Amino acid sequence: MKKLKRSARLVEMTQYLLFRPHTLIPLTVFAERYASAKSSISEDLAIIKEAFEEEGLGELHTLAGAAGGVKFTPKISKASSLDILNDIRKQLELPDRVLPGGYLYMSDMLGQPGLVSEIGKMFATAFADKPLDVVMTVETKGIPLAFATATYLNLPVVIVRRDNRVTEGSAVSINYVSGSTKRISTMSLGRRALKEHSNVLIIDDFMRAGGTIQGMIDLLKEFRATVQGVGVFVESAEVEEHLVEDYISVAKLTSVDPRTKQISVLPGTYFN
Repeated sequence: MKKLKRSARLVEMTQYLLFRPHTLIPLTVFAERYASAKSSISEDLAIIKEAFEEEGLGELHTLAGAAGGVKFTPKISKASSLDILNDIRKQLELPDRVLPGGYLYMSDMLGQPGLVSEIGKMFATAFADKPLDVVMTVETKGIPLAFATATYLNLPVVIVRRDNRVTEGSAVSINYVSGSTKRISTMSLGRRALKEHSNVLIIDDFMRAGGTIQGMIDLLKEFRATVQGVGVFVESAEVEEHLVEDYISVAKLTSVDPRTKQISVLPGTYFN
């Protein structure tokens, strides 16, 4: 790569780091990429590190030694998270979201790339220090959130299916009880989709009683996997007891009145 002015190099290095989160990058990569001395690269990284931390974009860790380098960990500040939560609450509390039976329409929000990306960054911040191998979700509405989270954690995504598909090869299937309908349902995961003894982060869009998430936890036992965390976009507070106790939620749905179309949303456990 041709030699750049320092201002241009700083911009390019910042972009390089942002697109490679949780990846150890040796200083020699930057030195060769920009035809610059390691001392100059170290000075540039110090400037970027300061900017990241001042703006609440994340942390830049430096590892010394022959096998060292730098690693960018995306983070989002509590202040920025609260701003996102306020936007989420405004959208969720719109009266026309109330569906027959007291259900809440959220599909349009999960189709907003900017919003989904910010939620993914919140989950990535909450679970940044966990030893993780994959992000898991169940089809279909949780998929955008899982991919957004996995992008900031630099991890692959595993999708649990509602039924076994020929294209997945041999699979493990289990029956579970849906927490909202108390109906027996089936979920399956291809044996090639997840290595045994993996460390897994479960992400889901909505949790009422937690039957679906508990089903995924039970399914992971068949793979001898370890659940390192559970992240939920919206949890319902209108249940006496959740089947899942250890989880992080962004927002908490406290009440939905089908008659008056009044919706109440509070901060989730992420803000505790």
